[in-house]
Amino acid sequence: MPKMTGGEAIVDSLLRHGIDTIFGLPGVQVYGLFDAFARNANRLRLINARHEQTTAYMALGYACATGKPAAYAVVPGPGVLNTTAALATAWGVNAPVLCLTGQVPSAYIGRGRGQLHELPDQLATLKTLLKHADRIEHPVDAPMKVARAFQEMMSGRRGPASLEMPWDQFTATAEVTPQDPLPTFANPIPDPEKIAALAKMMNEAKAPMIWVGGGASDASPEILALAEKTGAPVVSFRGGRGVVDDRHPLGLTIPAGYLLWPKTDLLVAFGTRLEVPTTRWGKMPDGLKIARIDIDPIEMRRLNVSLGIVADTADAARALTAMVSARADGARAAEIAKAKADTAVAIQKVQPQLSYIEAIRDVLPENGIFCDEMTQVGYVSWFGMPFHSPRSLITSGFSGTLGAGFPTALGVKVAFPDRPVVAVTGDGGFLFGGTDLATAVRHGINLVTVVFNNSAYGNVMRDQLRMFDGRESGSALSNPDFQTFAKAFGVQSWRVTDADGLRVALKEALAVNAPTLIEVMTDIGKEYAPWEFIAPARG
Repeated sequence: MPKMTGGEAIVDSLLRHGIDTIFGLPGVQVYGLFDAFARNANRLRLINARHEQTTAYMALGYACATGKPAAYAVVPGPGVLNTTAALATAWGVNAPVLCLTGQVPSAYIGRGRGQLHELPDQLATLKTLLKHADRIEHPVDAPMKVARAFQEMMSGRRGPASLEMPWDQFTATAEVTPQDPLPTFANPIPDPEKIAALAKMMNEAKAPMIWVGGGASDASPEILALAEKTGAPVVSFRGGRGVVDDRHPLGLTIPAGYLLWPKTDLLVAFGTRLEVPTTRWGKMPDGLKIARIDIDPIEMRRLNVSLGIVADTADAARALTAMVSARADGARAAEIAKAKADTAVAIQKVQPQLSYIEAIRDVLPENGIFCDEMTQVGYVSWFGMPFHSPRSLITSGFSGTLGAGFPTALGVKVAFPDRPVVAVTGDGGFLFGGTDLATAVRHGINLVTVVFNNSAYGNVMRDQLRMFDGRESGSALSNPDFQTFAKAFGVQSWRVTDADGLRVALKEALAVNAPTLIEVMTDIGKEYAPWEFIAPARG
């Protein structure tokens, strides 16, 4: 058995699980871990950031873009708490992100003696947020505890995990038995009787609709095969965008799906919480039946449906496709085509945001990745931007994490340095972590960031003015000169005022192959509110 420090035992385990990049910010409790990073620098790339939140968001972006685990390391207490917004987002979008952190010295855990960065119960806190959290008490425990964390993150419904180690154990040495990756837990086999029952429901339905969420990201061929055999449209929102190419006749955004909703008699949902049709679309169509396929058994208790199947999306879609009858319904195909065409016309009034989306789509290559943010153009991208493949839209999902866009996109670009990556953000959200332009420069993360500057938390201001007799409170902003800001970091930048200017600047920025920033000057008073297309029943 090799003799290792606690830090070395963790690093050896990370390497065995395919981790070749770690995002981190060092501090005294994790010196031993970061020294192990340094001694394995030929095999493990460390990307340090200027704020703990950025380390976690970068890991989130890496995991969302690749579908593979990603890891970051920070100090305990305030350090790890600075990352909890990213961890909550990872939980929301089912991303396998591993948080590595420290603890107070072993002898002081749980004693409340006021040790540096001590929390009342850090492990208990993290257990409330994550799919899995554990403490490595001694170097000999590290290999198995790391393997178990990866097993939990990647089994069933994926999600984030954390491992903490006491300060003194990172440098303590022991004879350690390495542990190779553990197999993931077996996926539940689709119940043949329920698959047969669902096939019967689809065969009998006159106007079935398929809905896909992030849980279908790895089942694009299977979903498309089912859709093409049954003629059912596939509707997606945020995490499910690109599962079926929006250029396909059956690939629909939510406004197009909403036009078909009144006649829908069967909704078949794969890997989605179904929040949009069940809460944003108002009254359910008369006689509607809902079937859900989800790998998480708990989901079957969260929404009353006609039929629930616990299974992996790809497995269930494949089994269902084999049992359903093929149909060629010209009238139904025409209805779907009309819904798509009518939607393309209807959303044209969402200006100028849609013009910016069209400019980005025109310039962004087929393999490009778009990262959204809680800003007007981000919202409109959910229904106004065509996506051609899964994981080409990176989003914070229902977490709606303001400030996540830019740092998350840094991690996406680290994962795919040779693919174009564009992040959109508002002036408010960007300054949550804009100083990590320094990180982009230091590590050659050649991300294009588009900042829409309206000197406000724009959506908040619009709501306040509309709902509270024209009063604004806390939503107006005073910004730096973003051109000077970018220059201070050595980042080339552009300032534009319209979609044509953005189109030109984006072409130039992508050609630079360096970190770049494009500032788009906007006016909240001239932006059309997009919510009638996102939540029509809410007004």
